[in-house]
Amino acid sequence: MKVLRWTLALAASLVSGVANAEISDNVVRVGVLNDISGIFQDTNGMGSVEAARMAAEDFNGAAKGIKVEIVYADHQNKADVGNAIARKWLDVEGVDAIVDVPNSAVGLSINTLLRGSRMTFLASSTASADLTGKACSPNTIQWVNDTWATGNTTAAAMMSRGGKDWYFLTVDYALGKGIETEAQKYIESHGGKVLGSSRHPLGTADFASFLLQAQNSKAEVIGLANAGGDTINAVKQAAEFGVQQGGQKLVAFLLFINDIHGMGIKVAQGLQLMEAFYWDMNDDTRAFAKRFAGRPGMNGKMPSGNQAGVYASTLAFLNAVAATGSDNARDVVPEMKKFKGKDKLFGDTAIRQDGRVVHPMYLFEVKKPEESKYPYDYYKLVSTIPADQAFRPLAEGGCELVK
Repeated sequence: MKVLRWTLALAASLVSGVANAEISDNVVRVGVLNDISGIFQDTNGMGSVEAARMAAEDFNGAAKGIKVEIVYADHQNKADVGNAIARKWLDVEGVDAIVDVPNSAVGLSINTLLRGSRMTFLASSTASADLTGKACSPNTIQWVNDTWATGNTTAAAMMSRGGKDWYFLTVDYALGKGIETEAQKYIESHGGKVLGSSRHPLGTADFASFLLQAQNSKAEVIGLANAGGDTINAVKQAAEFGVQQGGQKLVAFLLFINDIHGMGIKVAQGLQLMEAFYWDMNDDTRAFAKRFAGRPGMNGKMPSGNQAGVYASTLAFLNAVAATGSDNARDVVPEMKKFKGKDKLFGDTAIRQDGRVVHPMYLFEVKKPEESKYPYDYYKLVSTIPADQAFRPLAEGGCELVK
């Protein structure tokens, strides 16, 4: 549980007076907490740490008289490990915000721990929609995807293209169950049917029996309600089984560009997936991605949506610190919630009372190998879901912060 440090800049002395009076110990510390060695290491891992460092650089704290420090740790996809790290950061290390946190069980645990504390939780990779619903907290801001958006928008996009009958392959923990539940609600309330579902443990290597059940169901759409290595394994084995050649559509609810790169475009071709960010969308996303790809240890890799979310949320947090002269969540989070405008990476963006950051979502199809013209040129845009439709309506989440 060793925590490593990286310091951006040391201001010779902080400006005295009210402006910086509430910055604890004269340092703003952001802790990147994620999976560095397991199934999310490519979509998050050290790439998220580099994204946070890029945000700190672009914030340019030295020019503002603010010292910024990025720390990081590996939660190993275990809620107790993540909780212990967060508690040490809160009680001993003087960390002011936690960012990233893939794995809903870990994220929900951190959310509970930090409620009412001075720390801000930037849940840029925690997918549970409960974070802005029944478990919403005045300390938490949630970026990128969540299970409501992933389940509903993906189901809506696929059903609009004729996919009425579904079968689910679902990872057996909060993330998968949440996605399947939300998608099923949408499907059944819009005239579709769920013909069956198979639950699998996190880290499953062999999907053969699950895929056979899905094929035998004759469902038009096979929905992969999982993430990371599980989705990659399922897609690879679906290609071996000829699932899509047999006429069934394969859709991944939570998959990233790194995953496509890892499995190869030949295997992934034709796969449908929902993303909040694609590196090759416009000039701003391309500029960010090329900087990211050139960072130490990135070796030309393009950023995932989660890594883009770490950058965007870290920069938004630091800007709010500068605006308020405080690194206390009590001051910073309300300041962040004032934002409404254009985010360079996520487009038209606003932060709601419940802590949900709303932005467009996109349904992509993975290109055929012959359609890809350069490295990481993998997606073609199928449809865009506007920000005001992509996430659960504010009044329906049950968040106690909504007035």
